Amino acid sequence: MKSYFSFLLLFAFPLFCNAQIDTTYIKPFENKLSLRTYMSMKLISMEKEVDGKVKNFMPNNPMSLGFGVSINNTIINLSYGYGLNFMKDKEKGRTKALDFQIHNYGRKFIIDLFVQKYHGFYTADNNDKNIQLYPDLNIQQYGAFGQYVFNNKKFSYKAAFNQNEKQLKSAGSFLLGGGVYFTKIDSDSSFVHKDKNSLRNFQFGVSGGYAYTWAINKRWFASGSVTVGANFGTERIDDFGKKKIEIYPTFFPRTAIGYNKEKWSLGLSYVNNLIFSSFSDNNDTGNVGLSSGNFQIAYIWRLDSNPFRGKKKAK
Repeated sequence: MKSYFSFLLLFAFPLFCNAQIDTTYIKPFENKLSLRTYMSMKLISMEKEVDGKVKNFMPNNPMSLGFGVSINNTIINLSYGYGLNFMKDKEKGRTKALDFQIHNYGRKFIIDLFVQKYHGFYTADNNDKNIQLYPDLNIQQYGAFGQYVFNNKKFSYKAAFNQNEKQLKSAGSFLLGGGVYFTKIDSDSSFVHKDKNSLRNFQFGVSGGYAYTWAINKRWFASGSVTVGANFGTERIDDFGKKKIEIYPTFFPRTAIGYNKEKWSLGLSYVNNLIFSSFSDNNDTGNVGLSSGNFQIAYIWRLDSNPFRGKKKAK
């Protein structure tokens, strides 16, 4: 119960961090209720360096169709997604996946949560040919990442990724934060790391970056942010102070482009969080990088707080 309460507190914390905004740069939409339909693809992929060559292990999971509702500018945000299994390529094998991601864009704080469990991967060449299957490969990742937005009065992550408000003028902000991750990779025989068929890793660290949104005109916008950092980690939490601590680079880009009108919006966004579960100059050991991504195309339809209430007749 204590851990469950902590999870809810972590998710809800940005909602209580309200801040004043410069209304010449940011304008919330007046409609408090919005309906959202989207197509999204969540995934986790692994890059492993073997004898100087890099193999990219990908899951065979299709896009999903989702529906959601937001009330009071995402104070409440519920959604449901359904996987489009007919879009799977049967030649790329079968992937069983549980992928739970939250990307919560508050005024001052950004929080990303990852709970990912994937079983079954494949590799292919640059032309998507010469497919090799790895049905025994398992990857699990649990992570939390947070950032503080310094220029929160003029720059809005909400406008770029939630589209519940508008960025009237171009603006940017420096970012500072960090994350914590636990990763477990194992297989029967296809994954080998340090003469073992498994890898465990716990890491945490700090990062910094910059975000910017271009207000192209009254309707169109484009946004991008890049965060880089360093994490410190080892195989287990209780190894800190007992074994050598390794340092891993991190890279977290986000991009979005969209079109806004008063009653509806259309947007495309992509989030990709890259961490390393093993990072070394030793070619015999090889680097192991994990990339957690979420690609989404969304259509938002904004309604009055009570769409069933008729208009008042003029006296």
